[in-house]
Amino acid sequence: MAYRGKGATGETAAVNRAAVGRYPMEDRRDFADADRGLIAPLPDKLYGRGGEVIFDPAAFDYLEGQQEAPDTVNPSLWRQSQVIRRGGLYRVVDGIYQVRNNDIANLTVVEGPTGLVVIDAMASVEAATQGMAMIREHVSDKPVAAVVYTHTHIDHYGGVKGVVTAEEVASGRVPIVAPGTVKSFDKHALGENVIAGNAMSRRAAYAFGSLLDLDPCGHVTCGIGIQTVPGVTVSYLSPTDGITRTGEKRELGGLEFEFLYAPDTEAPEEMHIWIPELAALTCAENANHTLHNIQTLRGARTRDARNFARYLDETLQRWGDAAQVHYGPHTWPVWGNDAVVDLLESQRDTYKFIHDQALRLANKGATPLEAAEQVELPEALGRRWHNRGYHGTLHHDVRAVFHKELGLWDGDPVSLHPHPPVETARRYVELIGPEKVLAEGRKAFEAGDYRWAVQLLHDLVFADPEHREARELQADAYEQLGYQAEGPQWRGIYLTAAKELREGVQPARFATASQDTVLAMPVDILFDFAAVHVVGDRAAAVDLAVDFRFTDLDETWAMRVRHGVLNARPGAWGAAGLTVSGSKAVLAGVLLGQAAAAKAAELDGDGQLLHRYWELLDEFDPNFPMVTP
Repeated sequence: MAYRGKGATGETAAVNRAAVGRYPMEDRRDFADADRGLIAPLPDKLYGRGGEVIFDPAAFDYLEGQQEAPDTVNPSLWRQSQVIRRGGLYRVVDGIYQVRNNDIANLTVVEGPTGLVVIDAMASVEAATQGMAMIREHVSDKPVAAVVYTHTHIDHYGGVKGVVTAEEVASGRVPIVAPGTVKSFDKHALGENVIAGNAMSRRAAYAFGSLLDLDPCGHVTCGIGIQTVPGVTVSYLSPTDGITRTGEKRELGGLEFEFLYAPDTEAPEEMHIWIPELAALTCAENANHTLHNIQTLRGARTRDARNFARYLDETLQRWGDAAQVHYGPHTWPVWGNDAVVDLLESQRDTYKFIHDQALRLANKGATPLEAAEQVELPEALGRRWHNRGYHGTLHHDVRAVFHKELGLWDGDPVSLHPHPPVETARRYVELIGPEKVLAEGRKAFEAGDYRWAVQLLHDLVFADPEHREARELQADAYEQLGYQAEGPQWRGIYLTAAKELREGVQPARFATASQDTVLAMPVDILFDFAAVHVVGDRAAAVDLAVDFRFTDLDETWAMRVRHGVLNARPGAWGAAGLTVSGSKAVLAGVLLGQAAAAKAAELDGDGQLLHRYWELLDEFDPNFPMVTP
């Protein structure tokens, strides 16, 4: 039975009505900008490999028809979702076109005199294929001359095989230009999404609301695009041309592209792009129609807020006087020099303010949570729609600055070595009594104090996960917090928590560790991925050495498991008792414990060593619980 949330309480309705006063609801310019340049609407549906419907734009029709938000949605988030709901093929300026909102990210195509340059390839092959078909039908049938990845996140490269083939790239006909060295880009793009991919995918299912129904009690877009839909194909092709310093230029498709290298910003490897002939600029995800994450809730490396500001300012110095349009890999463009400069200055100052105020309060002795409760953007920044928290939020970005600059400890000795959650919960509930905890939780809920209600009930649920009444009441409280949240990721987390408490763990619908990404990993990262599967206790007393000969790469790597750790290095291990030979695809399967892959490999030596190795490996359940122990 499909999940349908309960309605908003009177307290939540009042909170959302009062929130309207914090926002410039009279400013509707974004709606006109999002509609500007429409060439063709999206086709009715997006189909998967088996012919199944994986995305239907009509599923978001509930966002139309009423400008005023329902009581179950924060009015700012409702407005942003109504803007994002617009999708299709758009002309940005002559020579630049975007397909928007058949995927969480945009497909940007620059038409040069000699070919098409595709900037970012969406998250899925299906969406990118649909987007390119629209380009072919309405814009140009010129060949793809180059692909550009603006940064290392999956929603900007996952659809690349819907744009070009591996053969076109391997032959050198179509370069893939990306920030950083090729090795560095691969490392960050694949390592981030695969090595911690099981945890990241589970957390992302919460943050992006992919387990929720599409309705005013559930998912109302991701704030920067529609959600990445289940059942899609995620592909990967390594870059062939790395941008490692600001000022580098490339001629692509008969046009000059100039790059500003901006590492350690929204992604470990990122760059801004200037096309002088078109007076067109993109700052990738360092400038958006939203406040971005300094620390993602799905889980990724903490970013440097100061670098956001630093590179946006450098961009203004280089091209601010000349830029006439700013287009991004998410949401809609900004036109006119004044508007472009205003966007970049406003976003620069927002990230700088967050960075500086967080550290000011840290230097006064505040903890991350205390600082996050205090910091408010000045009105000149906070009332701008593009600085609202549709991806990151001010609250968790302030805390992220602490994490980036000061580390995990908040400075309070009590948090240095606390008891684990279940043990803490058990002790609190024994001390207070389950009936009293439940009664106080209900009292907090009825008073509309939902933050306190979920904190109280968390201990009771962790001490007794089968306490049905506590689970239901905590779910109700999480739900109301979700209805009040401006940030769609906070909304997704709260509402998915409510769903899991009521219905149990929901099966995963999307995984970052696709076959394509695993096989594309550099060999050293492939061994790193295998290493995080090793159960340290099982391997503590083991000492085994195996050589892996990658026949298609003409490389041999030595793997040794000793002291509970898997290490690998190029070259053969002199004392190895076994050599396993095969293609990278076969050896990847062997490393990850797939017995079927071993049948396709050539073994020279003691085959039992493989079985001893496989016995050391852990399995990752993609559906681990989040709101219960």
